[in-house]
Amino acid sequence: MNSAPLTKRQRQILSFYQEYVSEQGMSPTLEEVANQFGITKVTIFGHVEELVRKNFLRRDRKGTSRSIQIMGPDQGTNQSSFDPNRAAGQDSFASSSQGASDRSLVLQIVGQIAAGTAIEAIEDPQDLDLSELIPDHADVYALRVKGTSMIEDAIADGDLVLVERRSQARNGETVVAALPPDGEVTLKRYYAEDGHIRLQPANSSMEPIIVEGDVEIQGVVISVIRRL
Repeated sequence: MNSAPLTKRQRQILSFYQEYVSEQGMSPTLEEVANQFGITKVTIFGHVEELVRKNFLRRDRKGTSRSIQIMGPDQGTNQSSFDPNRAAGQDSFASSSQGASDRSLVLQIVGQIAAGTAIEAIEDPQDLDLSELIPDHADVYALRVKGTSMIEDAIADGDLVLVERRSQARNGETVVAALPPDGEVTLKRYYAEDGHIRLQPANSSMEPIIVEGDVEIQGVVISVIRRL
C-alpha cells in the first residue's frame, strides 16, 4: 500500500489525474493541470515529482507530455496505462535521459526558478549533455535561474542550476523548496532553526523567508552552469 503522506495539493492533483484518465484515457499535460489549479507549471512539476517519489504516479521512460501513469494500491501495479504517443505536446515530466553512448548524460531544462515564486516552465525543453558534471546514478534535473536573489553565491540571472532530487537538506545547502500553502517554489539556502525554517537569499538587499514548521524540499543544487 502507498503509505507516504500527501499534502492537500498533492491529493487534489492526484485526484485530477485519476478523473482525467478515467474520462480521457490518457494523462493530462503539465499545462492542463496548471490551468486546472491556477498555478504555474513549475509548481505542478514539483508536486508530480513528489507523487512519483511517493509511488502514487509513475513516469514513462519515454518522457513525453502524457507519459504519467497512475500506480495501483500495491505500488507495483499499474492502475492505468496510456500510450504516450497518443497526443503531442511540449511539456515533459522527464528530467533526464540516456544519450547515444553510455558516457553521455542528457538533461532537460524543465523550467525557470526565481527568487520568490516559480516562473513558467519552458515550452520547448532544451537538452544538455552533462555527463562529466554529474555523479553516476544521480537523479538530476536543470532549472534556469530568473533574478538576482542568489547573486552573492555566484548564481546569476540566466544561469542553469543542476538539482539533485532529494527530500532532505543540510544546513547551508542551496535548495529548491516548495512554500506553503500552494507549493510555489523558490531557490534559497536552507537553514533549519529553532521552530522554523529560514530560506536565505544570497543578496544582502533581500530579506530571508521564514517558514514556521517545515518546508517541502524538492532538490539540492549540485552545480551551476554560468550563462556567458
